Amino acid sequence: MMKQALVVRSDVKMSRGKLAVQCSHASYSAASAAKRPALQQWAKDGQKKVVLKAKDIALLMQLRDACIRLRLPHALISDAGMTELSPGTITCLGIGPADEAAVNKVTGSLPLLK
Repeated sequence: MMKQALVVRSDVKMSRGKLAVQCSHASYSAASAAKRPALQQWAKDGQKKVVLKAKDIALLMQLRDACIRLRLPHALISDAGMTELSPGTITCLGIGPADEAAVNKVTGSLPLLK
C-alpha cells in the first residue's frame, strides 16, 4: 500500500484555508518528486493521505533529513508571503507517495492534525 503524509508546523498560525492550500502545495510537490511507478500504484491504491503535525521547524527539518536518508520523495513548502505569512515561512513537508511502511518510519510518532 502506498501512502502520502503531509506534516504541518503547529507553531505557525494559519487560517484553515491557508493550511489547506499549503497542504495542497505539499501534496502536489511531493508527488511530483515521486517516480512514475509509485504514482501509478498510489493512484490505484486510492491516493491514501494523512495530515500530521510537527511542533516546530526543527522537527520538520529532522523529518526532511530522514526523507533524504531513506530516499523518499518529499517537498518542503515555504510560503510566498502574499497573504497571511511572511515570505519564506516554511509551513509543511510532503512525504511520498511511497510504501506505507517507509513513510511510517519517518512519521509514525507524529500526532494527527485535528
